[in-house]
Amino acid sequence: MSQDVTKWLAEIKALQQQLAETQKDRNAADSSAANWRKLYETEAQQRRTEAASTQQKIEGLNAEIQRLRGGAALDRELAVPASDIQAEVEKLQTTTDLQRRLTEALLACSQLQEQVLQLTQALETEQANHLQTRKSLTTALGDTVDLLTKERAARGIQEGVNSAAVE
Repeated sequence: MSQDVTKWLAEIKALQQQLAETQKDRNAADSSAANWRKLYETEAQQRRTEAASTQQKIEGLNAEIQRLRGGAALDRELAVPASDIQAEVEKLQTTTDLQRRLTEALLACSQLQEQVLQLTQALETEQANHLQTRKSLTTALGDTVDLLTKERAARGIQEGVNSAAVE
């Protein structure tokens, strides 16, 4: 009978040691999950801030594009009466004056086209950055879910060990 008690005591010690190791692993997993959660929250907050800023930029860029595309309101806003244009042309006395004014007008059009191109490129860059951010956050979230799933599985094993030790 003494051997049975010794055997049971050895088994209890082994289970206690296994339980202690499992608890240590669980604590490490909890710490890791808390760290990941903190990192995720920080990253998510940064991305929300960036998304809000990007949304404001996009709205501003869309408004600028609409303005530059020359919607009806812009046409009315920028419309110069034909009589004013005719008067301006009549002021030009020489071919040189006409060439100078034409050059100025073409340069202004070129600058507007460049601005539209820059705004379009900025919009495309913001959209690409948004997509990359979404992919990164999805990956981080997936990693966190995997860690939590492993933690829950480890807790399930530990509860099974605890139940066996009690019996």
